Formats: sequence, structure tokens, C-alpha cells
Amino acid sequence: MSRLVIVSNRVALPGRRGGGQGGLATGLVGALAAQGGLWFGWNGRLSDAPATPLLEHDPPITYALTPLSHREFEGYYIGFANRCLWPVFHAQLHLMHYEPDDLSIYLEVSWRWAGELVPLLGPGDLIWVHDYHLIPLGCALRAQGVTSPIGFFLHTPFPGVDLLRALPGKHRLVEMLLGYDLIGFQTPLDCQSFYRTLAFFLPEAHREAGGVRYRGHLTRVDCFPIGIAVEEVGQLARSGRHNRHGQRLEASLTGRRLILGIDRLDYSKGLANRFRAYERLLERWPEFQRQVVLLQIAPLSRTEVPEYGAIRSQLNAIVGDIHARYAEYDWMPLRYMTRGFPRSTILGFLRQAEVGFITPLRDGMNLVAKEYVAAQDPEHPGVLVLSGLAGASQELEEALIVNPYDIEEMAGALAKALAMGLEERCQRFQGMMERLRRGDLRHWITSFRDALAATAPAGEGG
Repeated sequence: MSRLVIVSNRVALPGRRGGGQGGLATGLVGALAAQGGLWFGWNGRLSDAPATPLLEHDPPITYALTPLSHREFEGYYIGFANRCLWPVFHAQLHLMHYEPDDLSIYLEVSWRWAGELVPLLGPGDLIWVHDYHLIPLGCALRAQGVTSPIGFFLHTPFPGVDLLRALPGKHRLVEMLLGYDLIGFQTPLDCQSFYRTLAFFLPEAHREAGGVRYRGHLTRVDCFPIGIAVEEVGQLARSGRHNRHGQRLEASLTGRRLILGIDRLDYSKGLANRFRAYERLLERWPEFQRQVVLLQIAPLSRTEVPEYGAIRSQLNAIVGDIHARYAEYDWMPLRYMTRGFPRSTILGFLRQAEVGFITPLRDGMNLVAKEYVAAQDPEHPGVLVLSGLAGASQELEEALIVNPYDIEEMAGALAKALAMGLEERCQRFQGMMERLRRGDLRHWITSFRDALAATAPAGEGG
């Protein structure tokens, strides 16, 4: 069986994955551990010295870790990746900030990483590149002589034509995507957006059954929705429900009903609208006052990006407004935290919550929504209120699907969730769980790997 080589912006470092590591990284480690493999990416450090990958061995996995220079960090990571691509891909054009040098540095990093990766590759390797940070890497590897199958998976949504028109360097980036042998998207809608983009920006690329042919090269295109490790999530949720943090949370609620949101602190997560919808619930359905608590956990992320400081200030102001209007000396209606917790603790909190409130303005998938369902007690499951603009909504159709821009609709969905009877909750839960089990994390990894191996010429890969 071919060795799997994973390339991503960050690496789940050996011995430092801890309780806070997400299920996706855990799953990728499992995929590599099953057959041996290599994981290449940024080690999180900044160094202006000549870069040489540091190899760490955690048999059967080898980790190849490289630093970024300060210039690369500012131009590639903060600049083009997170102040251009991220807002465009999440339909937040007003937050895009472009500096011409940033695009050049973004391209340079993929070229440098390709040069560092090539000596580590062997014949028959399958190379799996992850996410928007590394769109140019496939072409950079080909230019440096790599003939192995190279696949790319986009974890974010793929933007529509009107959004992409605002992105500097768009034609070049779209063309670079066709340097891969396989492109994977989260949802059928993302695949459709990609095909429409090609028709608009690169009409000489011809669509064929299962992919696109451009300059004689066939790129397979398909939908590979990310799943979760369903049984592992359930087990961790049961243990986390009764650990020290879980018991403290239950005691602090004093019998009140828990509504829970868990997201990185990011403007794409729709937290401002979510808080306003909760405020509207308390206003329109006063019977829920003193009876419910919204706990929002939003660990800080990308604090170097200026736009993230602005969302922090906005959310702090909204929380203050809600408390000033509704709080009582023995009831805080909204608990807002920007610290993280171990994974088992988060899953234990999800198990306690009667309502999972997951309403991003745009999201490639949103694994927390899936984890909320898998964490529930099958005998007494809660209700998921989910944004229709998250990729997970195309699978979790039994959730209460809402428009994250519609405050009234979200408030109404919260009221409906809190009033829903046990029989309906169980029916909705069972439908979602069946789908989660069929499309779990192992299925995602295996299906992408098999599709990538199938792009290899006869006698290679496998």
C-alpha cells in the first residue's frame, strides 16, 4: 500500500496533541498510523535563519516540521491567507485587506515547502495537501519533478464567481488548482461553485465526467464531506459529562436549561447575530427568563489579524447590553468565555446541553454540529439549531435549520427547540446519527485516499 504524505499549514505535533486537539487531526494521525506516513507543515515557530525541516519520528509516522520567517508569517499567513482568502471564501468581502507583496509571499512559501518536501518523497507516495493556505503547492511540486498523485482538499467553502471576482490573483490560483490530480470539496454546492468558476475564469478548461481536463491533464473533482469519529465522540462525551468540569457546570446551572455554542472566535461564526437572537428569545418569550443559560465558548484565534480584535470588542458590548437588560443578582443569562478546554470536557458540555446553537455565517462543514449530535444521550437527546450556511446542514437535515442573518428566525428556532417533546427529539436524533455513522471520519479519509490512488497510472500507487 502506498505511503500517505499529508501537507498542511499546521501539524498535530507528536506528544503535544493533548486533550484540546480536534477530532480531524486525531483522525489524520490515525490514517497515518494505520500504514505509516509523513506529515509535513509549519511547526508554529518563526525563524529568519535558512529553513531546514526538522524530522521527528513517532513510528510509524514521520513529522517534517518547518518554521516560517517573520516576512512569511506576515505576508503568507496573516496577509494573503487570512486577510484575503479567508474573508473571500467566507463571503465577508468588506473584511478583505490586500497588499501586493502578500500574494507574492504566499506563492513563495508553497515553492519553498515543495523544495523541502521533494527530498523526503519516495516512489508511489500519495500526497494529500490541505486547505486554502497551500493552493499553489501542487503546481510547485510538479515543477520540481514530482510525478506521484497529488490531491487537494478544501476545508472552507468554495466561493461563488461574484465573490471570487474581488480576489487579487484569482485567475492564477484557479489555474493552479487544476495542477492537482484530485480536488475534494465539502459539499455538492462547493463543487458546483467550482465548475461555475472555471466556466467564467478559465473557459478553456473542459468539464468531463468526474472532473476537468486542462492542457491535457485530467483533474478529478468530487465531494468528500468530513465526518467525525462517532463512537469516540460518544465515549468522550459520557466521560466528560461526569468529570470535574462537567460536574461544576451542572451544579452552576442550578436546574436551568443549557443552550451551548462552541466556536473559534472568528467573524465567520456569526456570534453577534447569535447573541442578539438569544436576546430576542428572552424578550419575546419571557417565560424562558431565569430558566435558561446560553454558554458560548469561543477560544481566541488569529489574534494578530486586526479584524479579530474588532469582533472581540463588538461581542463584549453585546454581552454587556444583554446583562444590563436581563441579568439578576442570581442569574446571568449569557456566559461568554474566550478560553479553551480539553476535548473530553467540551464533549461533556455538549452532552449536557439541551440545545446546540451553531449558527456560522458561512462554514465549510462545522464538525461541532456533528459532535453535538454524537455526544447526546440517545434516551434524552437535545436539539440542534444549525445555520443553513454551514456545510453540515446538507447532511443534518433533521436539525432546526436557520438563516444566521435572520435574528427572528433564530430566536423562534430556540423557542421551538426548548419546547420540543421527547418523541420528536428522538426521531430527529436517530436520523442524524444514522447519517453520521455512514459518513464518519474513517469513511472520509478512506474515500479520499482511494480516489487519489485511482488517479495514478496503472502500476503506480495502490
